[in-house]
Amino acid sequence: MEQPLTTSLWPRAILHIDADAFFVSCEQALNPSLKGRPVITGKERGIVSAMSYEAKALGVTRAMRLFEAKKICPDLVTLPSDYESYSLFSVRMFEIIRRFSPDIEEYSIDETFVDITGLRALYHCSYMEIAGKIQEAIRKELDISVSIGIATTKVLAKLASKHKKPAGLTAISGREIHHYLDGLPVEKIWGIGPGTTARLNKLGVFTALELVRKESSFIKRQFSKPYIEIWNELRGTSILPVRSGAKRDYKSISKGKTFTPPSTNKEFIFAQFSKNLENACIKARRYGLATTRLTLLLRRQDFSDIGTELKISRPSAFPAELFESLRSGFSHIFEEGMPYRSTTVVLSGLISPGPAQYSLFDNVLRIEKIS
Repeated sequence: MEQPLTTSLWPRAILHIDADAFFVSCEQALNPSLKGRPVITGKERGIVSAMSYEAKALGVTRAMRLFEAKKICPDLVTLPSDYESYSLFSVRMFEIIRRFSPDIEEYSIDETFVDITGLRALYHCSYMEIAGKIQEAIRKELDISVSIGIATTKVLAKLASKHKKPAGLTAISGREIHHYLDGLPVEKIWGIGPGTTARLNKLGVFTALELVRKESSFIKRQFSKPYIEIWNELRGTSILPVRSGAKRDYKSISKGKTFTPPSTNKEFIFAQFSKNLENACIKARRYGLATTRLTLLLRRQDFSDIGTELKISRPSAFPAELFESLRSGFSHIFEEGMPYRSTTVVLSGLISPGPAQYSLFDNVLRIEKIS
């Protein structure tokens, strides 16, 4: 190895804050009688969208059909998804975090990166204690729990937040990196997907520690810039900045999901598309945007892609209004028996919709397939 891993304890201090079972936690905060019970959201789609830890412990999984989930857990509480409430919880959570540091990157509706480097003197406590204060403030004010990872880089912080869930608080200092990377499969590293995992395995690299112990010449010869950045971040060298400030000039919004192993199950794959659509719409509504074009992409097991683009007659950012469009496009590109490894939904042609009025007789969901 050319250089040792970072030995300084805290050259930077980056938090990754990840809300625990966020959608269901919001429901339980709004209705405390649901706490401690097996709860799922997604009733409106007939499949499990999100689940409480109690439901997960009983074997309920995401994208499972409701009647299957009920067989596993007869006492299961099924709720329709309330995305507007979840979005409000998200906004409030980020507001709380900004009280502690202005350097916050809203990564998704329920997770964020925060740079707290140099704030120990301001708060007269350790980085671990600052993270604990944030965690407690969110719990007291929103009645939801978050898991927090603290590390010298974003990639390490994201690994740390997954280490203990729910309500976990894990710190990876520069001198402890190797302990957390030892035995960690490379597919668990943020930014490394199935294709890169397969390539690393062929090169004899199976764990994160084996990856960081490779010389830089090997990494540069075998991989492109994004993976060189991941390699550096795993070693404790901060490369990826915390990008504070909300981006509001989106030309498109995309959400994707890779699943392992590849699947031929039509209902499962459509459920992944539905989840992609929900997450993309949440982001669009947060920035006051609506889509006029909906693109669906399916990646096959051999990494070839197929897709379709639909024109939406009325701009929208609500899953319920776009659901039939999604189903239409999916039926057009899905092939029975074909194994698929990922789904992606792209909202494009984004506009800021003005007020519109429709009668009960308007065909507001007319879709034109354009490719």
